Order: sequence, then structure tokens, then C-alpha cells
Amino acid sequence: MVEQLSSVASEAGMSLAQMALAFPLAHPGVTGVNFGVRNMRQFTDAKAGFGTRLTDDVLNAIDACNPPGSIVDEADRGWIMPWMAPEARRRQPSAVA
Repeated sequence: MVEQLSSVASEAGMSLAQMALAFPLAHPGVTGVNFGVRNMRQFTDAKAGFGTRLTDDVLNAIDACNPPGSIVDEADRGWIMPWMAPEARRRQPSAVA
């Protein structure tokens, strides 16, 4: 998927990092994006994309790579509290006397 998204970004004339920063801002429920860099090169790349806005064509291409609501890897669901696991939520059968 990274190769596909990198291709989308390249065709749109931006880096993958710039597209990644612009993507959440294309959604009305997002008011800001936090990001971190480890070196000046990463900051310079990110800074170049601060004003980047994604077109509908780019957003549609991203959605084609990973449709909204889908999960890339099951591990992306995060940690499930043991008491919220499906088997723990099941109604316990009544004791029959």
C-alpha cells in the first residue's frame, strides 16, 4: 500500500509525507494535525507541504488504495481490553436448578 500511496503522491506533485499531513485536514471533523520530525530534512519536507490541499481526484485515489472504514492490518485495531472481548461480553447462561 505504501508504494500505491507514494505513486498517488508523486502523480499529484507532492511527497508522501506532504500528502500524509494534508490528508486529515481534508476531513471536516479534523481541526489540526500533530506531527513530529527527527531531522531538518524531514522538517523541510513537511514545511513545504504546510499549504497543501488535496483535490477530490487525489482523495479518491487514496480511497481506492484503502477504502474508508477498512483496516490495513488487524493489529491496527489496537489493544482490546479483556473485559470488552467478544467472549467476555457474552451473556452468561442462567444456572439451571
